[in-house]
Amino acid sequence: MELLSISCTSVPCHHSAALNWKVVDNSLSLKNSKLFPHRKTGIFCLATKPPWDLGSSHTDSNKVENLYQKEGTRLLSLLEGLRNCAIAENTTENYNYYVTDGKVGLRDIPRKVDDVEKVLIPSLPDESGGNPGSPITSCFWEWKPKLSVHYEKAGLENVNAPNVLFLPGFGVGSFHYEKQLRDLGRDYRVWALDFLGQGLSLPIEDPAPSDKPRENSEEGDEVWGFGEVSEPWAQNLVYSVDLWQDQVKHFIEQVIGEPVYVVGNSLGGFVATYFAAYNPELVKGVTLLNATPFWGFLPNPTRSPRLSRLFPWAGTFPLPSSVRKLTEFVWQKISDPSSILELIKQVYVDPSTKVDKVFSRIIETTQHPAAAASFASIMFAPKGQLSFQEALSRCQMQDIPICLMYGKEDPWVRPVWGLKVKKQLPEVPYYEISPAGHCPHDEVPEVVNFLLRGWIKNLESQGSIALPLLEEPDYVQDGISRELEYVREGSRRSVQVRFFGSKFSVWNLIGSFLKSSVANFQVNSR
Repeated sequence: MELLSISCTSVPCHHSAALNWKVVDNSLSLKNSKLFPHRKTGIFCLATKPPWDLGSSHTDSNKVENLYQKEGTRLLSLLEGLRNCAIAENTTENYNYYVTDGKVGLRDIPRKVDDVEKVLIPSLPDESGGNPGSPITSCFWEWKPKLSVHYEKAGLENVNAPNVLFLPGFGVGSFHYEKQLRDLGRDYRVWALDFLGQGLSLPIEDPAPSDKPRENSEEGDEVWGFGEVSEPWAQNLVYSVDLWQDQVKHFIEQVIGEPVYVVGNSLGGFVATYFAAYNPELVKGVTLLNATPFWGFLPNPTRSPRLSRLFPWAGTFPLPSSVRKLTEFVWQKISDPSSILELIKQVYVDPSTKVDKVFSRIIETTQHPAAAASFASIMFAPKGQLSFQEALSRCQMQDIPICLMYGKEDPWVRPVWGLKVKKQLPEVPYYEISPAGHCPHDEVPEVVNFLLRGWIKNLESQGSIALPLLEEPDYVQDGISRELEYVREGSRRSVQVRFFGSKFSVWNLIGSFLKSSVANFQVNSR
């Protein structure tokens, strides 16, 4: 898949600049983690918060969520207009480059409020240029009978380096993180996992075989899970967040063998937070990439036992006859290649982005005979025992480091959700990337990899290495904007990254934009 071409749209990019390089030591003082005892498992490889109080009750929480969503959208629209106005009125620009790539230190950082400084960051490994990066190995781990988990790994030769585990969004798999595996695998031990019921982590046998062919099915059009009786190994199988967090737990204990940094996009971000809330001893930190703030539609039987009785089926096998018919109808629509391509294009900002690799891998999954029934199980699975907000609170109480990286132009998980997390956890670093959509790790991997490296170094050094872009201590509280530049396919691209400091509030944000607009108006009126 060819990578997205991004140009600077917020500020002019034609000014000349001087690059000041300074090589520094890249070594880290890593924490030693005790290995977990692990049982015999089968593994084989195939190839190399808002200003008001959020409250704690469910009713108050729902009211706050609705209010915050409406107000947040309105305020963000206002802020965007003010920002554009300020940019249009600003007639004098000064841009200063400073360069960093993990081996290059920051220097000569001017502190002018109206300037957006530029930072040149490393490019991705380029196979055509003789730098293929870290090789990726595709493997299967036999966790449960008939259920093999697919994962990819890279950089295992980095024996004393931290482990980083990537969790994918809904409908994709470990392949969506190959740009991280090849790049970050040069420094860390990197893993990417397919959730059960998605990607290549589908059952190897029919969970509910059917004795008769389906209506309107063509010869050879085999579909699993549409029978009347489930197999013994699949009687309690349901593809829910509780299953996935259990899967992640056992994968870390039995395959990786030590605590990890967990990185999750969309659904993967929800699972990462949910998992960390229950298993803090296995987590060194959590990075959320446009994490979805909710998952599941049906009530959780443990949390809402009476309400859950109103729903006799909750994603287990076999599928009820009425659900089978609905699944066949819906699956025919959403698995159509044109529908898949349209959905993929929604998550990327630049419509010219080539998505051939992502598209082909998703199509490959939809053609598996277990895909339709697995989709139904996922859609009808109950909610988790913790909400996203509750899981974040647990992580906060257990001192689990969290980092937020959100694509600003995401049409699904809009910026208001990232800002809400930031308000709930004001001390966590929050980087807003623009232009970038729902999957910034795939759209602007250079930026995400750069920020992720810097965040991990900050934690591993116990704070002696500053957070990325935050060499000046005041920036941690006040926040800053930087334009990150990188070279891809021989041309220079750029995006803006805004860091929201611990003093962040929606009202202060409005005030800063108003002050900037008034100041620019006064300058231009002279």
